[in-house]
Amino acid sequence: MDREYAKPLDVDALARGVNMSAGHLSREFKRAYGESPYSYLMTRRIERAMALLRRGDLTVTEVCFEVGCSSLGTFSTRFTELVGVPPSVFRTQPDGIFEGVPSVLAKRAARPVRNREAPTSARK
Repeated sequence: MDREYAKPLDVDALARGVNMSAGHLSREFKRAYGESPYSYLMTRRIERAMALLRRGDLTVTEVCFEVGCSSLGTFSTRFTELVGVPPSVFRTQPDGIFEGVPSVLAKRAARPVRNREAPTSARK
């Protein structure tokens, strides 16, 4: 999933590849990673989208399709839930906020937050 995040998620095919049922794979995946395969994949897609938006040469719609999402509305909603701001706002924010911070720490701090935990100005 990390390498092929832009492809559709096929839990049944993943499960067949490891000789499990789809339900059992999903339960074991959640036990190991703390989230469902779909949530994990969406987090990877949003991480990649953040990098593409920072690059600035693609529109939000192009980024949406580039990371494997088929609905701009779903992509924008999920991006906002995980990052705290819509993709169009994220791309206009200053890029140098982690200047001078070791990359391993910057990457950890910039990682999308799961389960609608990203702080927004509207939520407190």
